[in-house]
Amino acid sequence: MNHPKNYHKPIGGYLGLELPQGAEKYGHLVHLNTGRNALEYILKQKKYTKIYMPYFTCEVLLEPVVRLGIVHQFYHIDSNLEPILNFKMEPNSCLLYTNYFGLKQKIVSDLSLKYSNLIVDNCQAFFSEPLPGVTTFYSCRKFFGVPDGSYLQIKRKLPKKLKNDVSTNRFSHLLKNLDLGVQAGYADSVANNKILENNPIMAMSTLTQHIMTGIDYELCASIRERNFSFLHKHLKDYNLLKFELEPGTAPMIYPFLINDKHLKVHLIQKKIFVATYWPNVFKWTNKKMYENYLAYNLTPLPIDQRYNLWDMKHVIDTLKKLL
Repeated sequence: MNHPKNYHKPIGGYLGLELPQGAEKYGHLVHLNTGRNALEYILKQKKYTKIYMPYFTCEVLLEPVVRLGIVHQFYHIDSNLEPILNFKMEPNSCLLYTNYFGLKQKIVSDLSLKYSNLIVDNCQAFFSEPLPGVTTFYSCRKFFGVPDGSYLQIKRKLPKKLKNDVSTNRFSHLLKNLDLGVQAGYADSVANNKILENNPIMAMSTLTQHIMTGIDYELCASIRERNFSFLHKHLKDYNLLKFELEPGTAPMIYPFLINDKHLKVHLIQKKIFVATYWPNVFKWTNKKMYENYLAYNLTPLPIDQRYNLWDMKHVIDTLKKLL
């Protein structure tokens, strides 16, 4: 009942989409339009002059770095996806670390005790809670059916109030996926990725935020954890990447690593659509670097809330025929 004086919303007209309403998981954090813009927000607010970032990351994170004219330096990771920090950081520099696939929360915690200027990229780790006082950002579309959206934990906000982004022109791939199937919307999905390039920092769109309030986060997390555990039980003896799933972790994907850079192509031919993390790594590295090896040979197997154990068994059966 607490509306501004003389405020009246329109009455009547056509009905809108019926979307469930609940609570966002990170409703208390800063709401932004993209993960890369969350990084720009951080760099602007903290006034860093240099950023150390992993070779093994998505090139879109360079957008704000280049736009702000900040010096960047890449660092390597080891076979456990942990940073090799064999350099001395300058006073006004920061360290960006990716919580890979949502499996590196312990390393994030360890780093937070050593580096006050740590920035945690949780775009692949939506269900990993931000540590108290640690600058952390998330991506909504990596885990849920939205075209954009990001959450940011930061101690001090920028003084200027942000305009809300508008997402209505970015939903075609999601609607086609629902109505016609995932393949029908693929071209639109690629186009949406392009649209998100070099956008200004804005607040999360009302549409994306509304969808994020209607998600059953507990159910999504439990399905991801179940599917991940099932794949790991059957594939860990083949997997060259060694890890343990920490209790309460709901990863983005199951990272399957073997010495076969053609496996992803064969799976896609079988309509098991897997991505490459990340194509830009081929440009940034050479074949002697571990990151180059990962980009070629790591296969990210889907485990998200769309799939049951029967689907996971199909993935395993298909995979074992290709090994």
